[in-house]
Amino acid sequence: MERRNFFKNASLFGLGATLLSPVEVFSQASGLEKKKFNKIARNIIFMVSDGMSIGTLNMADLYLKRTTGKGTHWLNLYRENKVSRGLMDMASASSIVTDSAAASSSWGGGHRVENGKLNFGTNGEVHTPIWQKFKKAGKKAGCVTTVPITHATPAGFLISAKNRGSMEDIAEMYLEQNFDVLMGGGHEVFASDKRKDSKDMYLNFEKGGYQVVKNRTDLLKTSSGKPILGVFHEDGLPYTIDRNSSPELQERIPTLAEMTYKAIEHMQSHPDGFVLQVEGGKVDWAAHANDIGGLIYDQVAFDEALAVALDFAEKDGNTLIIITTDHGNSNPGVVYGKEANENFDRIQKFKQTNEWILNGITSDFTLEQVIERIEYANGFKISNEDAKEIFGYYHGLEKREDGLYNYKKLPFKLLSDIQKKFTNVGWIGDNHSADYVEIAMFGPGKENHPNFLINTDLHYFMLKVAGIKE
Repeated sequence: MERRNFFKNASLFGLGATLLSPVEVFSQASGLEKKKFNKIARNIIFMVSDGMSIGTLNMADLYLKRTTGKGTHWLNLYRENKVSRGLMDMASASSIVTDSAAASSSWGGGHRVENGKLNFGTNGEVHTPIWQKFKKAGKKAGCVTTVPITHATPAGFLISAKNRGSMEDIAEMYLEQNFDVLMGGGHEVFASDKRKDSKDMYLNFEKGGYQVVKNRTDLLKTSSGKPILGVFHEDGLPYTIDRNSSPELQERIPTLAEMTYKAIEHMQSHPDGFVLQVEGGKVDWAAHANDIGGLIYDQVAFDEALAVALDFAEKDGNTLIIITTDHGNSNPGVVYGKEANENFDRIQKFKQTNEWILNGITSDFTLEQVIERIEYANGFKISNEDAKEIFGYYHGLEKREDGLYNYKKLPFKLLSDIQKKFTNVGWIGDNHSADYVEIAMFGPGKENHPNFLINTDLHYFMLKVAGIKE
């Protein structure tokens, strides 16, 4: 798929007690009380690569420069001085290390909440999510993601819930609010044979006037007349590198860029404009698993979705694009070594994720089969000693590993440590970090972007740049 050519191809389709209002607090804290927003953004596209440490952004750019000579669209915006740029403090109400629910809620509701909650304050107060405010102002609103559409990051912009894990309830809240575009994974949350209450949420959305689609072909056929619910996989969508290696997955599962294109296409002609959140959610999952193939290829897929948004915004002239992440995760990076260049380039030959490798190994495998499976997926041959250590996990000889998305307790860390010998990519752990995160803006209003923000500032910035009063 040609990069930056999506719209040309018709077939692809917490600041303390105060008497001031939150908007006034934000304006004073950020120095905006003296600035006038001369340009109002009709549309806002909020791009978030979930769990993206700065090393992830850096490695994706290195990967593309060494394969295409062009680098990422994100960093090319920096090189070409087309965006305003800053850092953002993403702490939650309960920790300097946030989770995705509290992070999204800080943007969505304008208040810091405890980890695990969605727009519910420390004293039980409910904060109205920003996409509901934009809907009330007359705009269309939607979210697309590579994880379940009811997951924390989209949910923080859409609804309020005491527990981010109550995804069956969250699906019902979405329908009540009548959002215009909802796309991602999460079949288990909508299907009657998967839900605890046996409700058929697909049928309920259809009765509510939605176009319900479950594969790429049907998504590309959707019209702009009715809202869209697109659910394309049981849980999160397959990793990009696994999708690229499977014709069946390519035919059935849309890319994040394709979902972004269809979401914009669906909402762009609305007279009062639209707001759209686009999340590269599997970047975070790959970081938790220390999965370098999953990480880089999904970050590149996010960058292709950014290209779609940029193509639209450049032609439209009235669209603000916000590009950021909610927190770091595992802080990966290329470490020094005499063969660092050549080793890092080995990732270009990767065919599958570590998830694919480890889920496919069983106790019936031979040692040679373990070595062959990794060689097929990564393009290099590990030693017998390393293969024996991996094999030990399937025979109870090695301690099982924990991890947020490691439900089967597979040896992700061990495999990543072995891969480091061949790729020079290291990790500090397998969980979120308290980094200040990158934030960039392109389009009307970017000239008012502060160089440093508290996460809650962004909620009021978006309302102000769109000319919407609380």
